[in-house]
Amino acid sequence: MLERYELEAFLTLAEELHFGRTAERLHVSTARISQTIAKLERRIGVPLFHRTSRRVELSPVGRQLYEEIRPAWDRITDAFGHAVQAGRGLTGVLRVAFTGPAAGQLLVGAAQAFRTRHPDCDVQIRESRLPDVLPWLRGGEVDLALTCHPIRENGIATGPVLVREARMLAVPADHPFARRTTVSMEDLARETVLQIPASPPDSPRDDRAPRPTPAGRSVTFGPSAMTFTELLTLVGAGEGVAVVGAHARRYFARPDVTYVPLADAPPVEWSLFWPTGGATARVRAFSETALDLVQEPRPTS
Repeated sequence: MLERYELEAFLTLAEELHFGRTAERLHVSTARISQTIAKLERRIGVPLFHRTSRRVELSPVGRQLYEEIRPAWDRITDAFGHAVQAGRGLTGVLRVAFTGPAAGQLLVGAAQAFRTRHPDCDVQIRESRLPDVLPWLRGGEVDLALTCHPIRENGIATGPVLVREARMLAVPADHPFARRTTVSMEDLARETVLQIPASPPDSPRDDRAPRPTPAGRSVTFGPSAMTFTELLTLVGAGEGVAVVGAHARRYFARPDVTYVPLADAPPVEWSLFWPTGGATARVRAFSETALDLVQEPRPTS
């Protein structure tokens, strides 16, 4: 196999046909170029250049080698340049997924602010179901995902918290809890708690439906729902209750479901997530833009 410095020396000399100019372009000595070409010719077994005191010319074998290597070398250097640009630059396309309409609205605002800051980089937005977030990130279908905490998985990095919202209990509209102003985490032990899908990641599922209550009382679990709409439909049908974020009151208002604050529950947190090895300049810049957006002071009326 040819080493990179051998390829560069050969290709540059084939274009310059002058040892001094070749050495100048590659920032090495003329002797280094001469030695490299001589070593290459010994390995191949025939001269690649005809040299005289006045000129340098490609031999027939040298010309054939140049014509076959040059296009391949150009493709390699182009591919490497594209990889560097993707890793360090702020051009190209950034693919971002979200789960749920509230996250989608935040993501649209962040994408608009990001395009203003970095007009040479486009943002493509896709909605994802929670079970699809990890496969999409690990499979390279998206670069980032905006979804709820926690996602404690190897190879997945977590950005700063962008949103904290109150935790609510979704109950049937005719349920006794619907007449309360608040409920507690201990009240979960009295009900059948519906769940989000069992597929990975498990951490959000455990967070939404804790196995024991804070006092250690056991919780009865009902069926899992594949989508949030399905979850609320089961609630409305009286199949159980579900722990949700406060955004559900605005984006999923239903006549058959009432949302009651969980007074003693920690908030639901939302962040951007990305593969640990995928923290490119675009990913970091988008995370910074989203954080700046949520930290901007809101206008007062």
